[in-house]
Amino acid sequence: MTPALDLLKKVCAQHQVHSYEHDPKAPSYGLEAAEKLGLEPGRVFKTLLASSEKGELLVAVVPVVGSLDLKALAHAAGVKKTEMADPAAAQRATGYLLGGISPLGQKKRLRTFIDSSAQDLTTLYVSAGRRGLEVELAPGVLAAQTQATFANIGRD
Repeated sequence: MTPALDLLKKVCAQHQVHSYEHDPKAPSYGLEAAEKLGLEPGRVFKTLLASSEKGELLVAVVPVVGSLDLKALAHAAGVKKTEMADPAAAQRATGYLLGGISPLGQKKRLRTFIDSSAQDLTTLYVSAGRRGLEVELAPGVLAAQTQATFANIGRD
């Protein structure tokens, strides 16, 4: 059990857990999840951490088939600029290892932004807190449990 799954169970949020055999040599954890679970990659989202010019860590949830638009994230967060967070800082703040960072159940409550493309989906998949473990849930459930804002932060 991971903190992400503990949170979903505690609040009785509807979700489904999917697991697969993780390959440590996989070049992209998100694309690996989509491939091994037989999912459309546009429904699988990765959790990235960025840092503002003031050092605030921000969580960005974007489709694995695209990338994070740092300028768009800065605009959504109301800061001047953002850059990818230091991996060690991301792991310390979330309590998760890289490749298994879930937007749910993080050690610290960080401002979270979900790419607005998620709103078009019935369900999406995000890391459940460990490599090889994904959780499927409705975008609204994810937003509610992370107090997230939907914003156009992804790019193809």
